[in-house]
Amino acid sequence: MSLDLPAVIADITATMASMEDRGQVATYIPELATVDPAQFGIAIVTADGRVLTGGDADTGFSIQSVSKVFALTLALGKVGDQLWDRVGREPSGNAFNSITQLEHEQGIPRNPFINAGAIVVADVNLGGHEPRVAIGEMLRFVRYLAGDDSITINEAVAVSETATGFRNMALANYMRAFNNVRHPAELVLGSYFHQCAIEMSCRQLALAGRYLMLDGRHPGGGRVISPRRARRINALMLTCGHYDASGDFAFRVGIPGKSGVGGGILAIVPGRAAIAVWSPGLNASGNSCLGTLALEELARRTGWSVFSPPDEGD
Repeated sequence: MSLDLPAVIADITATMASMEDRGQVATYIPELATVDPAQFGIAIVTADGRVLTGGDADTGFSIQSVSKVFALTLALGKVGDQLWDRVGREPSGNAFNSITQLEHEQGIPRNPFINAGAIVVADVNLGGHEPRVAIGEMLRFVRYLAGDDSITINEAVAVSETATGFRNMALANYMRAFNNVRHPAELVLGSYFHQCAIEMSCRQLALAGRYLMLDGRHPGGGRVISPRRARRINALMLTCGHYDASGDFAFRVGIPGKSGVGGGILAIVPGRAAIAVWSPGLNASGNSCLGTLALEELARRTGWSVFSPPDEGD
């Protein structure tokens, strides 16, 4: 029996619209606190090139920590596996901005998807340049992946993060004391905050994630990264992509995913689909409340969990 994916998306969108508990928007970044929590969007790009959407799939939002996937891809392209001398690959089990864990591990972040690890990745991508050069490179890379030159950075969000990012400043300076941040902290954070302030819609984000669905290939031709590196990034998304709720997400959804406090989640079903969901209200773990529920239902309806038999749900 073939899968009626448009009907599945329509059902999920309708269910999410009826949900009363939509979570709480992030308030520690003032610009994010103003976003309407009633919104929900979903976009799925399949391996055969179909783009299917529901709800507010074309509304732009701040991708925040979802950007760490693209930043990691760039950094691995610059320094390869040397990156793992400076950043670990294990789940954190702590809050995404924990300082105590960093102190215990002498300035080596547990993985590239917690804030400390992403700051080290930003340090690598800065590469001795001014922040505007690194920011421009990141924006061009995301536009290339999505095939969309209209993607921009929300400057108001970047300014808001800079004005309130005291804990990130502490993390960067602490790692600089261990020589694991090599550039001045304010330059690294300037790049990092702008990276997080990239604004995309679900449609654009799902399109940007296609290379991880396609074993590292760009659908337009050529290769973004090697198949081995694509598999490893997907593995990190599964084990570390939802901070200290990563195990629960793997248990409930079973799809590699990376969340952001803007309410977005990028999820990858290798060989089948790149998925983006967005709803700005967050659950207690800081992940999109409705986005997580939508992906759980999608996995149930399609059998797309990476732990399911290959033909289940098809």
